[in-house]
Amino acid sequence: MKLVVDSGSTKADWIALDDNGNIQFTASTLGLNPEVLTKEEVIKRINDRFDIAQNAPIVKEIYFYGAGCGTDRMKNHLTEILKEYFPNAHVEVKEDTYAAVFATTPRGEKAIVCILGTGSNCSYFDGEELHQKVQSLGYLAMDDCSGNQFGRHLIRAYYFNKMPKALADIFEKEYDLDADVIKHNLYKSPNPNAYLATFAKFLIQHKDEEFLQKIILNDMQNFVDFYITQFENCKEVPVHFIGSIAYYLKEELDTVLTKNGLKLGNVYRKPIDGLINYHAVTTH
Repeated sequence: MKLVVDSGSTKADWIALDDNGNIQFTASTLGLNPEVLTKEEVIKRINDRFDIAQNAPIVKEIYFYGAGCGTDRMKNHLTEILKEYFPNAHVEVKEDTYAAVFATTPRGEKAIVCILGTGSNCSYFDGEELHQKVQSLGYLAMDDCSGNQFGRHLIRAYYFNKMPKALADIFEKEYDLDADVIKHNLYKSPNPNAYLATFAKFLIQHKDEEFLQKIILNDMQNFVDFYITQFENCKEVPVHFIGSIAYYLKEELDTVLTKNGLKLGNVYRKPIDGLINYHAVTTH
């Protein structure tokens, strides 16, 4: 049995595959970020899923992609925990960005790989290693074309009276737009970027409105200008995407990329969807 895991800080998706690449079961646990969890906490979270725990002795391979796994120290720390829990398994741990790369990019191929979800980023994969031209400064300064960026656009358009009235009336019915509520979520609650991203659902649901189409296409063009074209060979390789924003706005993405002479590649909502295909064949 082979386990493929895509883990954030709050949630981890698990897929169990047999030797022929067939799915045996899927599972979810709480996130397994080694930066914030002790060994005991990691083990407890795995133990909470009976289907994972009972199959531990027969697992032969584990491919883990996770938040908090960007340094060798954390990779090694989590690798040792997983090796102890799954005593007969070969274990590989990589940072979560590689989940997006391996989910979208066939083995050995070169590509630009982008994430458009709550936040955004863009990397170049040369077939073996990952390269980035832009270091993210977080949602306040960057995250172009992300869920939180679209949320910011919508709130500003509403409060500056730029949103068409018919659209604003619908917006008011779907969200609590009281100024105190918004300010509390932005300045006093944790994860303001995730709060802003909740408004992106409205933009996707009403994306055919001319006002929202302009916002979408403008932000996508900014993403092309500031992120994708940083790579000199961007027109020579496919541009793959991961994330709900990319997935639900695929048509618009295709339009903008084509206009810029770029080729839209694979688009998945979640990395795990593509990782199943990537790891379906024996890799160790």
